[in-house]
Parts: sequence; C-alpha cells; structure tokens
Amino acid sequence: MAFTAEFYLFLASVVLISLTGVMMPGPLFAVTIEKAAKRKTAGLLIAVGHGIVEFPLMFLIYYGITQIIASNMLQTVQVTVGISGGLLMMFMGFQTFRNRNKASEKHESPMRDSLLAGIWTTAANAGFILWWLTIGTTLVITARSFGLLEFSVFAVVHWLCDFLWYTVIAYLIFKSHRFWTRRVNQGIVLFCFAVLMGFGAWFFTSALWLLITALM
Repeated sequence: MAFTAEFYLFLASVVLISLTGVMMPGPLFAVTIEKAAKRKTAGLLIAVGHGIVEFPLMFLIYYGITQIIASNMLQTVQVTVGISGGLLMMFMGFQTFRNRNKASEKHESPMRDSLLAGIWTTAANAGFILWWLTIGTTLVITARSFGLLEFSVFAVVHWLCDFLWYTVIAYLIFKSHRFWTRRVNQGIVLFCFAVLMGFGAWFFTSALWLLITALM
C-alpha cells in the first residue's frame, strides 16, 4: 500500500517533534547515561522498556479518540488539545532555552536492570504522561485521520526515534565519556528550542483558526 505525500510530510514532522522530546535531558536520559557507563547496550534495553509503556498508551489514546468522535466532540477535543499542546510545546521550548547553561541533574535509578529501568522511569515520569495527553494526542488525532495502518506506522516511527537516540547515545558514552561536550549539548538545546517553538506555534494557530471558523 502506497502512502500519500501528505502522510510522509506528517511523518517528517513526527520525527522532528519526537527528537526534541527525547533529546531534552530528563530522568530517562539520566538513567541512560548512568547505565551506559557500564553497558554499551543499555540504551537499547532502556528504549525497549520505554516502548513497553508507550505503545499501549498510544493505542489507548487512539481508541479513546474514536469514542470521542462517536459522541461528536472531536472538534472540541482538537481545539482544546491543539491550544494546550501548542502552548505546552512553546513553554517547553522557552524552558529549554532558558536553562541552556544549567547542568542537568543526575537522577539515580533504583533499578539494576536496564530494561526494568526503562519501564520504571517512563511509568513514573509525569512529564511523559503530560506530553502524551497534550502534544502527543495532537499527533494521534492527525495520524488517525490517515487510517489505522498509518497510525501504526506513526507509532513505530515515534518509538524508533527514542530507540535510535538512546541506543546511539549509550554506545557513544560507553566508548567515550568525553563525547558529550558542552558545545554538542548547546547545539542540541538550540535545535530543540527552534523546533519546539515552531511546531508549538503551528499547533496553537491551527487550533485557534479551527475555533474561529467554528464560531463564524
């Protein structure tokens, strides 16, 4: 089955948005650094553990949206999620830029196994849940409009961003602790800031326009 050009453009936006989320320092990133110092495959196992929590959540949101559509409340949800998700994304971009010179806090994981560490850290991360209830739900709504197959491809592509990032970072950290230089970190922070602000403004203005047209 051939996908449309519009769907490929959507996937490109998914990759950019997903990478900005996964690249920002947080509990899962800190756990990856901690485990990678001892095992080069730590990132791979942590990403799998992350996916064990994330895949069911994505499909739960997908089928929850289906129920909302049946109750004729999709437009209300699109506006609400679009505005809140857009604002949250821009806020995250602002916070990322503001804290660009601050050192990331080191979080100690109580889990010894990398796979369990990925599951535990993901499930206990309130920011992860908040992201999926706002920014992530906006992506799910768009993916759903293409069909179930396309949504499944979207889910895999999103998770692959996590998988590739944590796998590569863990391997590089294992090979050389000096790789993660201040200059590299600054470049990634600025990239995250630009993408978060850009897509946040896009989500916000799109939802606002949808609200205005509905009221006219």
